[in-house]
Amino acid sequence: MNLEAEGLRKRYGDVRALDGFDLAVPPGVIHGLLGPNGAGKTTAVKALATLIDVDGGTARVAGFDVRNQAAQVRRRIGLIGQNAAVDEILGGRQNLVMFGRLYGLSKVDARAKADRLLDMFGLTEAAERAVSTYSGGMRRRLDIAAGFILTPAVLFLDEPTTGLDPRARNEVWAAVREVAEAGTTVLLTTQYLDEADQLAARISVMNHGRIVADDTPAALKRQIGGDRVTVTVAADAPLESVAAQLTTAVGIPAVPDAESHSLTFEVGAGVVALAGIVRALDDLSLVPEDLVLRRPTLDEVFLTLTAAPQEAAR
Repeated sequence: MNLEAEGLRKRYGDVRALDGFDLAVPPGVIHGLLGPNGAGKTTAVKALATLIDVDGGTARVAGFDVRNQAAQVRRRIGLIGQNAAVDEILGGRQNLVMFGRLYGLSKVDARAKADRLLDMFGLTEAAERAVSTYSGGMRRRLDIAAGFILTPAVLFLDEPTTGLDPRARNEVWAAVREVAEAGTTVLLTTQYLDEADQLAARISVMNHGRIVADDTPAALKRQIGGDRVTVTVAADAPLESVAAQLTTAVGIPAVPDAESHSLTFEVGAGVVALAGIVRALDDLSLVPEDLVLRRPTLDEVFLTLTAAPQEAAR
């Protein structure tokens, strides 16, 4: 594993920010870390990035212990926080060269690295412009590029698209995917559930300072139920009778809803079931007003897993 944590604990007074935090992330994948405000996500990232010490537990990043080998860890990670770290007065290339020099690269190596990163993140044409003229997505891509000066084994992204418009978010998503494809492990904290769904191969849901669920996005969705097919019939159709006929024809209970004049089927494989329901409707000469296949969303997973009242954590 490129990122491991076992039983991490951190208290701030009476608040347990981390309360037995466990995590395991292999190389070259994007792993999402989700949780409500105060769940302890930022504390976990700070601990793994050696920015704070923990009260207990162990963690290894890129094969090094975060407590006893902090210097080795720092040489192998990148950290992109919620606020931009680049200088808006300088140009894009100047920023990257400056970061390269701060990391100890020679002038020649810093310039060469800056040019490669500008090309990698699609910023070559804007390289000489002041960052103050960049769009939100361009600034964030430059931020991520700066975190890649030393080609980190692990990149921590703490809510990287907060405040960005949809176009800018898509630009950042493309950059994050490119980083992972280059072999870097990415730990992504976000409150945008669609962002985690789009990017993460696996997701950990955090609450009260610990992981309460860890699986692929698809598997997490299945935990709260299968797909649903909803058939809306004409207002003058005998709802109970139609429900009985379809239940017999399809072999899946049709649950009627008089208010919406619809029938809902709880199904496992939605596409297969949908085809059977359409055939049954045709055989019964029933023309629906509407027919919808609905799958569980990460929003529903998130709300289900974090529904319990929580104490505030940093």
